[in-house]
Amino acid sequence: MVAHPLPVENGVSTRSWSASVNGRNRQIIIRDHDILLDVLRDGVGTLGAKRGCDMGTCGCCSVLIDGKPKLSCMTLAVEAEGCEITTVEGLADGHHLHPIQAMFAECGGSQCGFCTPGFLVVCAALLESNPSPSREEAQDAIEGNLCRCTGYQQIVDSIMEASEIITSEERPVSNTRPASNPHPEYGG
Repeated sequence: MVAHPLPVENGVSTRSWSASVNGRNRQIIIRDHDILLDVLRDGVGTLGAKRGCDMGTCGCCSVLIDGKPKLSCMTLAVEAEGCEITTVEGLADGHHLHPIQAMFAECGGSQCGFCTPGFLVVCAALLESNPSPSREEAQDAIEGNLCRCTGYQQIVDSIMEASEIITSEERPVSNTRPASNPHPEYGG
């Protein structure tokens, strides 16, 4: 399936690109020099990763590539070809939020929301690799992400609360209500 092709100038080398994005195989035509952020947003249609600094300093564009956090503004799309890419849209389990998403909402980890997708992806990766991080480990994990609103305390609190949910003997039934999918054509 070929999704929205990116605009191509005359004389620019193009190629077919494919990867699994949020669990769905995607194939589009890209230019050899396209960055992953543009391919995800403009080609695939996943809009969660944000364009912040374009220099790899803010973390707004963070995605998971084969389970590892990467800055999509600093990654050529060809470097992620054939990989499993997870954006913030892929963190939820169906219509139920990932524990870190639910705790960001409950603990005030998100204020204006612009940086939130990058933080959520990085936090989810931390909790996948270390379900019981210390506060210091949580702080270290998010040091590459910038937030101008929260002061980070609520973000670290969200990580610690999500850790409690993930590691509890009896995981509570999700208290998030199923919601309609605003972008069903993208499987988000």
